[in-house]
Amino acid sequence: MQNPVLLDGKKFQITLQRLCRQLIENHNDFSGSVLIGIQPRGIYLARRIAEELRRMLPDCNILQGDLDITFYRDDFRRRESQLVPNQTKIDFIIEGKKVIMMDDVLWTGRTIRAAMDALQAFGRPEKIELLALVDRRYQRHIPVSADYVGIEVDSIASQKVVVSWKETDGEDKIVLLSDAK
Repeated sequence: MQNPVLLDGKKFQITLQRLCRQLIENHNDFSGSVLIGIQPRGIYLARRIAEELRRMLPDCNILQGDLDITFYRDDFRRRESQLVPNQTKIDFIIEGKKVIMMDDVLWTGRTIRAAMDALQAFGRPEKIELLALVDRRYQRHIPVSADYVGIEVDSIASQKVVVSWKETDGEDKIVLLSDAK
């Protein structure tokens, strides 16, 4: 069975630019806002969005950090293999700020719940928003929705959405993998 490419090349870049423009509409100069990428794959999205925003708004100070949620996940004690945490890198205050959390794929919502728990260690934000490059829409376990969405995908549980980043995978691409039986 063919694994369809949902987004790649120029359309991938246009989608990121559209998300940046939506953020600018709501956050103006970002003086009261920060970007947080959720480890492991949301950090590439957050870094790319921050880079694009800095290009679009060269006079603005865009703050971007990485958040590890390993020990905040509700399934971390259920795994048989030992977990290896990622790195949290937040070198700014989030107290009273508007936080835009970013992840590559929103599916069950469990990652977002864990990220909100982990974020509390850094202060109490004024508001938390969510930006997802891909919203799988179905199979939510926790009632969350993204404020900003790159693309929406209707998929079944046996399918997997894979986001490739040129920084780590050599190209920007989103593919829907089907469970071949």
